[in-house]
Amino acid sequence: MDNYSLSQDVLSSWERLSHTLLVGTLAYGGLILWLRVSGKRTLSKWNSFDFVVTIAFGSILASALLTTDVSLIQAMVAIGLLVIFQFILTWLSVRSNIVQNLIKAKPTLLFFKGNFIEEWLIRERVAKGEVLAAIRLSGNSSLDNIDAVILETNGSFSVIKKLDTATASALRDVQGFKERAMLAPNDGTQNLDQNGDHSL
Repeated sequence: MDNYSLSQDVLSSWERLSHTLLVGTLAYGGLILWLRVSGKRTLSKWNSFDFVVTIAFGSILASALLTTDVSLIQAMVAIGLLVIFQFILTWLSVRSNIVQNLIKAKPTLLFFKGNFIEEWLIRERVAKGEVLAAIRLSGNSSLDNIDAVILETNGSFSVIKKLDTATASALRDVQGFKERAMLAPNDGTQNLDQNGDHSL
């Protein structure tokens, strides 16, 4: 307590302030440069790894701004390392299904034509109330107006009003959809299975 200084805690020192101003400006410019070089994919959030990388960017930048223990070069190298790792993983994932399955979860069908799918709700640890909230946020107030709710790989919900199982090729990788579509009346699933890119 003898060395405590209220003014120093509130105002900090000129050395620290100048560090934040200078390093903050340069680090911000460096981050923009890295993002421009690496492309739009770097800040996308299609899986948990993307989310971690985005959070890490913010953490590194904050450390460079607020502490003199982290140099500007060290911060830029750390950001560059994450960018390179993400580039390698995404490059491999679009060329290898094995890598893609390792780093990316599959979307999951949670609600289909009036019924909650209890099995997948339990597996994905999603409460019915969360699905209902997603439906409300999509601007709908009745389950009768919704054909499907899907938990996407990034943790968001896709709410689909009208779904024709005969032409729903965008749902071919959704866990639980093929089985439910086969049980739907007049679903046209057989047509889907026989049609190249539209197969489930």
